[in-house]
Amino acid sequence: MESEYIWDPLRKKSVRNTPEEAVRQWFISVLHEGMKVPEHMMGSEVALRHGAKEYRADIVVYNREAGPVMVVECKRPEVELDQEVVDQALRYNNELNVNYIAVTNGLKTFIFERQADGWQFMEKAPMWEEMLCRH
Repeated sequence: MESEYIWDPLRKKSVRNTPEEAVRQWFISVLHEGMKVPEHMMGSEVALRHGAKEYRADIVVYNREAGPVMVVECKRPEVELDQEVVDQALRYNNELNVNYIAVTNGLKTFIFERQADGWQFMEKAPMWEEMLCRH
């Protein structure tokens, strides 16, 4: 039986184990173990404000100067990763101005890199050190 709570190493507390939270915690491990992002260089449920509207970014990855380099939007597994989901991550980027955006539902993950002419789909996830090389 699944636990009602799951440990969030970024918030350093147990949080309700919803389908979206399970995807968020899985992707935190992908960032940490696969992309080599130090845990202390990530934040989850990061509060953002765009005008009068308040948002919460699922995961933000930071550089060594505490500047954001990637925003991640997590969805439940049954949610289709469509343009609406990408647009949501792009809205967060209005405040964050990152070079990388990721959207995931735990079954599929898409990572985009900012280019001079817009956002380019990445075939392979960048390592954290690679993300730091982009200014």
